Amino acid sequence: MEKLLCIHSHFYQPPRENPWLEAIEIQDSARPYHDWNERISMECYAPNSASRILDGEGRIVRIASNYAKISFNFGPTVLSWMERFAPEIYLAILDADKQSIQSRSGHGNAIAQVYNHIIMPLANTQDKRTQIQWGIMDFNHRFGRHPEGMWLAETAVDVETLEILAESGIKFTILAPHQAARMRKTGSGKWRDVSGSRIDPTRAYLCRLPSGNMINIFFYDGPISRAVAFEGILEKGEHFADRLLSGYSEARNWPQLLSIATDGETYGHHRKFGDMALAYALDYIESNSLARLTNYGEYLENHPATHEVQIYEHTSWSCAHGIERWRSDCGCNSGQNPYWNQEWRKPLREAFDWLRDKLAVQYVENAKRYFKDPWAARNGYIDIVLDRSEDNLIKFFDNQAQGILNKEEKIYALKLLEMQRHTMLMYTSCGWFFDELSGLETVQVIQYAGRALQLSEELFRNGLEGDFLKKIADAISNIPEYINGSHIYEKWVKPAMIDLKKVGIHYAVSSLFEDYPEKTYIYNYSVEKIEYYIKEAGITRMALGKISVTSGITGEGELLSLCVLSLGSQMLNGGVRTFLGDEAYISMKDEMDKTMEMSDFAETIRLMDKHFGMHNYSFKDLFRDEQRKILNLIVGKSLEDFEHTCRAMYEQNRGVMGFLQDTGMPMPMAFKNLAEFLLNFDLTKAFLNEELEAKHIQNILHEIKRWNIKPDTPELEFTIRRKIEALMEELFRNPSDFSVLYKIEQLIEFVQVIPIDVNYWQIQNIYDRMAKTALGTFCLNADNSNERTVQWTDAFKRVGELLFFNMEAVLAKNNYTGKTI
Repeated sequence: MEKLLCIHSHFYQPPRENPWLEAIEIQDSARPYHDWNERISMECYAPNSASRILDGEGRIVRIASNYAKISFNFGPTVLSWMERFAPEIYLAILDADKQSIQSRSGHGNAIAQVYNHIIMPLANTQDKRTQIQWGIMDFNHRFGRHPEGMWLAETAVDVETLEILAESGIKFTILAPHQAARMRKTGSGKWRDVSGSRIDPTRAYLCRLPSGNMINIFFYDGPISRAVAFEGILEKGEHFADRLLSGYSEARNWPQLLSIATDGETYGHHRKFGDMALAYALDYIESNSLARLTNYGEYLENHPATHEVQIYEHTSWSCAHGIERWRSDCGCNSGQNPYWNQEWRKPLREAFDWLRDKLAVQYVENAKRYFKDPWAARNGYIDIVLDRSEDNLIKFFDNQAQGILNKEEKIYALKLLEMQRHTMLMYTSCGWFFDELSGLETVQVIQYAGRALQLSEELFRNGLEGDFLKKIADAISNIPEYINGSHIYEKWVKPAMIDLKKVGIHYAVSSLFEDYPEKTYIYNYSVEKIEYYIKEAGITRMALGKISVTSGITGEGELLSLCVLSLGSQMLNGGVRTFLGDEAYISMKDEMDKTMEMSDFAETIRLMDKHFGMHNYSFKDLFRDEQRKILNLIVGKSLEDFEHTCRAMYEQNRGVMGFLQDTGMPMPMAFKNLAEFLLNFDLTKAFLNEELEAKHIQNILHEIKRWNIKPDTPELEFTIRRKIEALMEELFRNPSDFSVLYKIEQLIEFVQVIPIDVNYWQIQNIYDRMAKTALGTFCLNADNSNERTVQWTDAFKRVGELLFFNMEAVLAKNNYTGKTI
């Protein structure tokens, strides 16, 4: 009987965007990457787009896309980030789906997901509809087709959710085996109890719904899925393949679909090199005809469901108590601290439900003045979230609005919709999943609530924030210093709130360090410079100006006047206010100019208080990335002085250090720390230079070895990797450039004598592309007897060997025969 295999991966990350900036600010815990999305992309999402299949000696035989062979879904919020910040990976995922459509009888591997990963049984009906609609429309926007299937967050399910899925044209979803209650063969009339994960997961099941609609359900193989997630079977691809094949049984007389489902991050992030185990297992099974790879859509077309199922409602795949993990202290947690409780979950959800219901009433009452159908407008608002261009806004309002709206009415309407968007984002499941109220994920969802409250206050002046704070005060933190939800809101949410003036403050302060063009973009805000100039007096600088700040989300704008004073280094004092007219602005300018001309800085600061109020702003009010950028400039100057001092001390004491070493005496830590700082500084700098100085690098490496110093692994690896990647890209663009090819060869040879593991992933990908394109083009157009061709191909092969390719396999695959292809 036919054996079919479908591996499903659920790729998702908790949202990390600042709700006011719509962007992720720098996260130091993810170093050397900017943030955790970037880090996880490099550890998981990228490797699965080009995974290595190795020979017995650990050399690369083939590079393959796992996405082209497995079923998968990506959280829309992750794909939105990826589209902007990791476009190569994003396009590789879309391309893999296109490939799968060709190889899977017109059925793509990608399926959709409910939009921002809310627990659907805990959502009200309207939120369920919007989540499903947004998930479908986001998928269509990216993959160019209607999704056949949809992943439910945490596989949390109820009948109403299945009804809306079916109404929306979704053919199937995927559940855990313990979520099945009863099954029967279609038409038999006899239901059989399959509770306790006793349902056979190797076929599709039809679920008949009270409305008369139907949806197909696939149940993944529980034991094998758990082994992938929590056991060590990804340590070797062979073990993974064997475990997958063990799921088939000769006793079954139907086409068996072995289906597993896990978090996609298992393959590379949670389990290092898990993507390679997956690639190997799929290649091994497919090349040996042990099973045929398929996806759920193709299986359904070829093998329609012959059995029916009834489900247990209010269940999920990651909570033994159903869905209690997201509303009560059920005992499910990540085990961070055995003495903590999760009693905070209930009051937090109740506070959110209260806020959602209050804002829903006010939304409908006000939105019906602008939209034909307020809820239809909210469902359609995903079109704007995906594309905020002016043309798309016009199209949206043409379709949804009652008549023609003026600019102010459109701003008001967009604020209403944004308020609703954030009331849904605050239900993102991660907020309840972990152990502590003050955790990053929980603070994130409280921030979404804060943004919704801010918008509601601007729209309705309803004063809901105070009542909300009273309600979340009942959510008690396990950490005494954080007290409760109200304290956390005041500590982390209120300071994070941004309005147009705060954007103006950021612009004012940062403008002393950055030369902005006439119009610039600061995250999702645009700033237009109407008038701006700087006056200097020694090291003191003062900027004065008039700017226009506009939100790219709501279209709301404000004209602001600004003044910022720098007394040197990070000592800043600035102010921003609503533009009060030309007369007030000119008067302020004249007064400030006079004090600067007299170098009366105390009077300048007093005048800033007079004109901008006592709420003056400083360096700490910059958004985090710009703050870090400017700090690096300031610190960089200090580091130059520090480096000169350290170098003089090192040279002065180098002889003494050698004598201590020769006599076997212990090296003072002060000397060793001095050498460690200086040599790591020199090594990083050497690899950053345009021209590599081989002798200089060798001398540094000799000193590192001599003093038994550890290289600064993360920073150095990052520097070296980026250097080689840039050279490889340059070679790809101009393959006949011998100097670049030799630089690459020389650099990799250097790297491999340093005790540091460089991530060659992107470098190997470029090399693989060249082996298929540039190498062939170059050699085909060259004379077989041309000595230059021989030298080039020999050097290119040498680089491939240094990059751990099995060159015999690579060249055989490209029909390499001697000196030409």
